[in-house]
Amino acid sequence: MSVRALVVDPAAAAAVRLAEVPDPAPEPGQVLVEVSHASLNYGDLNDARSGRVPEGAVLGSDAAGVVVQAAGDGTGPAVGTRVVALTAGAFAECVAVDVGALAKVPKGLRLAQAVALPVAGLAALRSLRAAGLGPDKRVLVTGASGGVGRFAVQLAARAGAHVIASVGSTARGEGLAEAGADEVLIGLKGLERPVDVVIDNVGGPQLVLAWGLLAPGGSVQSVGWTSGQPAVFPPYATVGPAKSLTSFVIEGDVSADLAVLTELAAEGALGVEIGWKGSWDRFEEAAEALRGRRIYGKAVLEVASGQTRPR
Repeated sequence: MSVRALVVDPAAAAAVRLAEVPDPAPEPGQVLVEVSHASLNYGDLNDARSGRVPEGAVLGSDAAGVVVQAAGDGTGPAVGTRVVALTAGAFAECVAVDVGALAKVPKGLRLAQAVALPVAGLAALRSLRAAGLGPDKRVLVTGASGGVGRFAVQLAARAGAHVIASVGSTARGEGLAEAGADEVLIGLKGLERPVDVVIDNVGGPQLVLAWGLLAPGGSVQSVGWTSGQPAVFPPYATVGPAKSLTSFVIEGDVSADLAVLTELAAEGALGVEIGWKGSWDRFEEAAEALRGRRIYGKAVLEVASGQTRPR
């Protein structure tokens, strides 16, 4: 058997096309998930063009759907369980997922909402944790209108921090004050007091400016680089009182943190903003909107399964 999937193709529009790929063969510690929704991240677009995901391989990291085959070793959720997962090759009708890479989706939370959480929600949660988030901290979130940014604003505010959201335009700042931002700035204009934590999604010159605003002992977490520009630090910018610039990546078992995020979302304590939703046949449209920064929050792809598997 085979399943349909979005695979990398440098010759195709957006470097991605729909294709048939072999049916996934789960290992003992994996479940088989029939995917109903996938979430598109900025990093997916870069993966398709950079060669990090090779030609012909299935793209994607965020998937949500229903377990149609339980793990052979007896771990993980049962058949019929709604789940959300962080897994390579997520953009397929059916995927094999490690039990440590998924969480059950609580009642009251739609799969279309849950699928927005893995990459963006985990990046926000774990980068804030790594930076030493606390109620006495001043937290700057750059690129705050995107998926990671909006979750970071909410989670930092929930922890009692003073949250400063940086966006590219007035329009992109809409809703961030309601999400918990104490200040919403265009770029870093008007920010003069030092900050303790920077969750940086932009990179480039703005990263350099944010570094200059970091208080002694503070931390910049480099989560994304949507600017596509180099960050050029002036001489001696990195010499002085101790502070850190840390590269960030999601690693290891994510099930517990993903469960926390889904519970918060189900309770309404973590808002999930979906700025674009449509069939995965419209991938090029979604990609163009995301690259053009016309999406606030997340882009969600609806996966039209060509087959029904036994449950």
